[in-house]
Amino acid sequence: MPVRSARHRALSTSIRFALLTTVIAASTAHADAVDEQKTLRDNSTTLSGVQVEANVVAPTAAYAGGQVARGGRFGVLGNQDAMNVPFALTSYTDTLIRNQQARSLGDVVSNDPAVRTGFGFGNFSQVFTVRGFQIYSDDVAFDGLYGLLPRQLLAPELVSRVEVFKGASAFLNGISPGGSGIGGNINIAPKRADDTPLTRVGLDWGSDSQIGESADIGRRFGANDAFGVRINAVHREGGTSIDGEKRRVTAASVAFDYRGDDLRVTTDLGYQKQVITGGRAVVYASGLSSVPRAPSASTNYAQPWSNSSLEDTFGVVRAEYDIAPWLTAYMAAGAHHGNEFGDYVSPTLVDVSGAATESRFTVPYIADTATGEAGFNARFDTGEVTHRVNVGFSALSFRKKAAYAGSSSFTDPHVINTNIYDPSYVSVPGFVYDVGPISDPGITGRTQLRSLAVSDTLGFMDERLEVTLGARRQKLHVLGYAYATNGVDGAKNAEYDRYATSPVVGVNYRVAEQWSVYANHIEALSQGGEAPVVFGTRPVTNAGQVFAPYKSRQNEVGVKWDAGTVGSTLALFQIKQPSAYVDPASNTYVVDGEQRNRGVEWSVFGQPTDGVRLLGGVNYIQPDQVKTQGGVNDGKDAIGVPRFQANAGVEWDIPHTPDITVSARAVHTGKQYLDVANQLKVPAWTTYDVGARTTAHLEGVPVTFRLTVQNLTNKGYWASANGGYLTQGMPRTYYVSASFDL
Repeated sequence: MPVRSARHRALSTSIRFALLTTVIAASTAHADAVDEQKTLRDNSTTLSGVQVEANVVAPTAAYAGGQVARGGRFGVLGNQDAMNVPFALTSYTDTLIRNQQARSLGDVVSNDPAVRTGFGFGNFSQVFTVRGFQIYSDDVAFDGLYGLLPRQLLAPELVSRVEVFKGASAFLNGISPGGSGIGGNINIAPKRADDTPLTRVGLDWGSDSQIGESADIGRRFGANDAFGVRINAVHREGGTSIDGEKRRVTAASVAFDYRGDDLRVTTDLGYQKQVITGGRAVVYASGLSSVPRAPSASTNYAQPWSNSSLEDTFGVVRAEYDIAPWLTAYMAAGAHHGNEFGDYVSPTLVDVSGAATESRFTVPYIADTATGEAGFNARFDTGEVTHRVNVGFSALSFRKKAAYAGSSSFTDPHVINTNIYDPSYVSVPGFVYDVGPISDPGITGRTQLRSLAVSDTLGFMDERLEVTLGARRQKLHVLGYAYATNGVDGAKNAEYDRYATSPVVGVNYRVAEQWSVYANHIEALSQGGEAPVVFGTRPVTNAGQVFAPYKSRQNEVGVKWDAGTVGSTLALFQIKQPSAYVDPASNTYVVDGEQRNRGVEWSVFGQPTDGVRLLGGVNYIQPDQVKTQGGVNDGKDAIGVPRFQANAGVEWDIPHTPDITVSARAVHTGKQYLDVANQLKVPAWTTYDVGARTTAHLEGVPVTFRLTVQNLTNKGYWASANGGYLTQGMPRTYYVSASFDL
């Protein structure tokens, strides 16, 4: 991208801000009701992929109010109405994303009482916690496939729906490249051209000085509107509400689709570049007796020269063909190229006064992924029993290049000394080590995943009772390489090659038209460990032993309610995740540890009465460590897992006004611990968000104006301790936008 002069940037910003201010001011004189076609379009969503059941309520529909869709993608089972499957999923729509002015994937999933968000280890990626277990941003799926999306951050403007699946999913989706997603996963549904033509442009402003423009264009054409194209683009840049932090994002996507009588094809291409300067990252802790209070909400303890540049290109093609009325073949193939370069700075606390040390850590990271799937869906009857059979094969190949350099270690006398309450800023220090090197990183890892899945959903009693049985046979082949030297790739220094089988058993019973009860047993899968050479000063007896993939097992029961305008889900679950450690008695590396999360979650969404919409719920988990090294921490809470979380969101269309809607949301997270011994407690926190919007007609053009205030009280708080480090929550942030439907 060409570098623009400061004068040009200032002039561009001034013009955009002046235009936005003029548009907002004009709305007070031209307010009018929104037209019916726009309302219908906003409340619709489009699903891609295999429609495995055509005689159910279309999962493309949304509950009244348009915030939550009725269905989503359930892995190899295809797109289905959530009432008809024995699993829990909440699908947040484009309508919600736009009305809340979401700027990140974390902004969207924060509506879910079962999900919380933190930052990645030393970078700006978002890490999501579902049912007490992490989902890395690397492991978020795109249209059902892993490895395609940008690794750290994603612009919501490219998203049609964010589908949050609660629970283990190794059978449904296969093992994720990063091995996370033990307690759930997230799938991103791309936008598609709707039947109604769409031309939408937007202007927005966010505190402190974020100015943005966006465009969303969709058309259908050809005989019977068989062909469709959807184009999205966004550019936004400026300072954020964190002192000294600046962000810039440029993103675009193009989606083509064809829907014929027997053949359906979709193609999605995307590009995104995000640049972060002076970004506030996470906080580490060393030898503390307690967790210091969080600094004031806008304090930035990162160095002004720290930065990260994230550039990604991705695409996927998906097709399905009806071979016969009862048999459909499908395939999908996608690729992703990511190029990152980060100069990161994260403080390490050394005492409760806020004193900390910092050092420069620089990492280039280049990733290439190719992935795909193919299979058959069949539907037939055997007597009174119906069958929906799926046979599917999936494959993923991943290669990464990386290096690292730094200014000093944390024990070096030249390390930066600072305080998170009164940060010290210094000039850019030089490197004292460069491993890789950063100017020419070599290949450090390869991953190859292969799997074959077979399932049958049997329907009894006119399909009021459905039983899903299946299994996925998976192969994990992971290779590690030493860092490059003198421009030559390093030698292979690690290899993991193992098979595992992931079963599923699920039962769903439609008690009545509005009620269904369900139960499932399903597993998650992650790469097994390798025994270390030494433990302390003593050699490990089984050094180098490679263990089979770890299987996390989930049992769940629940009930779902669909009243037409309102939906709700109540679930009880237990997930057991194994772990390994060195047994101090025998000095042997054993897989004998376990974290057991037992919980209950309840969610509600929809429009119980005209003009009032609800979105929220509660989540309670007992994150017990039940098998720890020597039993020292048995019964204590796992790191970074709050026992209680709750969301309460409401929108109200004010009667007898020119289409004015106000909204409010409260998000509460209970206390959590930073250490396995539960000595370092992170306090509970509650934040409040408010918003308002109205639609007017300006010269016959519908324009929607939105105002959002996040963290209304400007509370300074530690949002997450997951991963064993601290992520601070965002300060009070204002967003204002104008969206023109031309």
